Amino acid sequence: MDRKDGSFIVRYKLYNTMEDLEIHVQFNDRHLSGSPFKTKGYSYAEECSCPRSSLNQWLEVVECPKYDQIDRDLKIFKRVQFSKLYPVIMQRFNQPESMSVCNYIIKENKIYRRCFGKHVGFKMFVDAILLSMSRKLYLPDMEFFFNLGDWPLSPSAGRPLIPLFSWCGSDDTVDIHVPTYDITESSLQCMGRVMLDMLSVQTNVELPWDERVTKAFWRGRDSRRERLHLVSLSREHPDLLNASLTNFFFFRNEEETYGPKEKHISFFKFFDYKYQVNVDGTVAAFRFPYLLGGGSMVIKQESKYHEHFYSLVRPWVHYVPVRHDLSDLVDRIHWAQDNDEKALKIALAGQKFAQENLLPLDVFCYHGRLFQEWAKRLVDPVEIRPEMELVSQPSESSKCVCESMLVKDEL
Repeated sequence: MDRKDGSFIVRYKLYNTMEDLEIHVQFNDRHLSGSPFKTKGYSYAEECSCPRSSLNQWLEVVECPKYDQIDRDLKIFKRVQFSKLYPVIMQRFNQPESMSVCNYIIKENKIYRRCFGKHVGFKMFVDAILLSMSRKLYLPDMEFFFNLGDWPLSPSAGRPLIPLFSWCGSDDTVDIHVPTYDITESSLQCMGRVMLDMLSVQTNVELPWDERVTKAFWRGRDSRRERLHLVSLSREHPDLLNASLTNFFFFRNEEETYGPKEKHISFFKFFDYKYQVNVDGTVAAFRFPYLLGGGSMVIKQESKYHEHFYSLVRPWVHYVPVRHDLSDLVDRIHWAQDNDEKALKIALAGQKFAQENLLPLDVFCYHGRLFQEWAKRLVDPVEIRPEMELVSQPSESSKCVCESMLVKDEL
């Protein structure tokens, strides 16, 4: 996969169990960049359930870093006693018409859950990462509640403070950050059913920086008033901004003013433009990681919402900030046009950040570190609650050959 900067991404997918795997990357019969790459022992397809080590061992082997965001999130939850919290959580969050929450138990490396709410389909994303990790390693026994909605739900003003895992956090809640379902799914499904992931976005951009249009670009649905304002700014300043709505739902009565709807275009075509505008949707816009990965300069709206990695990105280093009401957006675009080298430097720094912090291993590492620290805080013995259901591994996992089976065969 050509990144068009002189470097390439080579990726592979296993379908069978392999021993002492070697990967050769060659050009004109010559090995490139450290090739051949050798892996000792057994390697498995993603679907194989062949756990080999504890979570703690795995975190050390793959050299997962520590995350300040996890420390901040868990600082107020030093001892978690679900025997006391459970009735409070049920009273506060078991509201089927407005909230969707799942209670998860991990016991002896098996996943159990019970969900509450009318719309719980997004549990499949939580199931997927838990099942994937439990196929590779032994997770500690633990219990947690997971918010399946976009909005963080646990107010910092509430008492008692409720620990709730969420894909999005905010300045006025204490929800515990977890990598979003979007970046988690794309990490699990690389070379699978998803088209967009943190590797493909780097290699499907067609134009180098100098050939990109010197304007800002945005497409999306009408999930926030500022997005309507973005369309107005685009019409007032067509030389600076190309912004249109692709769907109307929240402001259908204003479609005549801010429409017509534009057809969807490939996300990769966004990067025909030098600058990308990132504006909140219902919460944080989950496309931010991919915008960074595409190598355009990101202009990000100031927001009270944040994802798990936001504390690591810096304004004027990895992106250019813009006020929440977008009142200085025009000035920011003018600045970028007048300072092309600085804009490119920020674009490349943002892309480098994505490459070093938002790839699939980073997503696994963040989940792993969170589970490691979370399990330490649980006071009560972890027991499967009534009415919970087992979340089964996919049927393909039973077809795999694990190292333990091969050793038995040799004996």
